[in-house]
Amino acid sequence: MRVLFSTTGNDGHFGPLLPFARACAESGHEVRVAAPESYGASLARAGLSHEPFADASPEAIGPVMASLPTMTVEEADDVVLREVFARIDAQAALPALLEVVERWRPHVVVRESAELGSLAAAERAGVPHVHVCIGMHEVATRFAEVIAEPLEELGRLAGLADGQPAAALAAETVLSLVPELLDRASGELPPKAAAFQRFHEPAPVASDGRPAEWGDPGLPLVYVTFGSVAASIPPFAGVFREALDALAGLDACVLMTVGRKLDPLDLGPLPTNAHVVRWLPQDTVLAHAAAMLGHGGFGTTMGALAAGVPQVVAPLFSFDQVVNGEHVASVGAGLTTGLGEGAVERAALAIPRLLEDPTYAESARVVAAAMRELPPPTRAVPVLAGLVG
Repeated sequence: MRVLFSTTGNDGHFGPLLPFARACAESGHEVRVAAPESYGASLARAGLSHEPFADASPEAIGPVMASLPTMTVEEADDVVLREVFARIDAQAALPALLEVVERWRPHVVVRESAELGSLAAAERAGVPHVHVCIGMHEVATRFAEVIAEPLEELGRLAGLADGQPAAALAAETVLSLVPELLDRASGELPPKAAAFQRFHEPAPVASDGRPAEWGDPGLPLVYVTFGSVAASIPPFAGVFREALDALAGLDACVLMTVGRKLDPLDLGPLPTNAHVVRWLPQDTVLAHAAAMLGHGGFGTTMGALAAGVPQVVAPLFSFDQVVNGEHVASVGAGLTTGLGEGAVERAALAIPRLLEDPTYAESARVVAAAMRELPPPTRAVPVLAGLVG
């Protein structure tokens, strides 16, 4: 098969696609990834062929982002989903996606939740397409409700019939990395149908020992991360220093990653219990961690759960982060602060509860066990093949 994966191009959105892309490649199928031109280096590091499409113009996105501070978090989140992902990003990507689907003729297109241009391009060409969730099912449901109008506009630009994009979205085969007990925490489950299938990623494997630069191996390791985006958003750039200061008195080793957009030296003198780097393989860190403080990003949240590591979630800027934190708390695998001023400090002050009360780690291990019971991503390959006429 020729399998075209498509992503809006940040690590949190591409991460859930990656195990399925690798499974297809390892099974001998030809894999390419459509993504913004700016995401090419990340795909090169992953060893995947890049089919570039245009990045959305700053002139289009700028006014939308400038309007967000005047809105509630819920309103701002809806605007980003509707105007940025479903309209500006999708319309910027559409011409190149139409071209690559026509030129390369993939047998199947696999997209992540926020990338919609490939849905329109696949429908135009009569190619089956698949949706990989980048969050809980609750998030995907809300996304579909919010984007109805720009999705229809995208369909018109692609030459689709009225109502065709919405019907195509509703009929997509869906692949998810979320175990049922996590989705069930919201009281809302997708229908038990062949069109919705769950898989799991391999759990992290611990190396022989913790690196010495991470601190005293006799103390518990607390991993702190706010993902790959927070450092590039001015209102949230200070959360790294805030977390370090709040954890400075903790009798534990604090390992923080800040992403490639921030120089750790810019944080100033570090507490004696802290070590800060730009990036480390998350699985490597989580294999040694006793607890995690995160922002509720999907990849971060699910990575800790897969490793059986309890976490405190301090949502920073989006609805899905709130949902992920609520689901973690609902299954007893950690705590969440909810959105609001001081969330990071409150989350840091809650870390001792995770270290002292073993029930949080026990519940996280229950979720990890449920994830391991799901089939691996390699089992998704026959699902994709079955869609090919």
